[in-house]
Amino acid sequence: MKADLLIRERVPFPDGDLAELVVWRLPEPVPPTTHGFKYRLVYVSGGKRLIGYDNERGKGDHRHTSDGHEEPITFTTVDALLERFVSEVEEFRRNNR
Repeated sequence: MKADLLIRERVPFPDGDLAELVVWRLPEPVPPTTHGFKYRLVYVSGGKRLIGYDNERGKGDHRHTSDGHEEPITFTTVDALLERFVSEVEEFRRNNR
């Protein structure tokens, strides 16, 4: 079984900000994760990543903060991950525009 692209979407905002969402279903998990998804969700403003979620081999599921730190997250479902990301982007845009 090969990897299947589930989502690839770029969302440009009128003010120049950008959100990009990419999710793949994999035949096997990316260690150390136990789920079968590979993802990259990012929100960029002024050329800087302010919000990011991804899972890298060796790092697992994690979130990038605007100050450059990484913190682990608990992955439950793709839908829950997308909901968390979109909610965080909406909150940022609401409080910083």
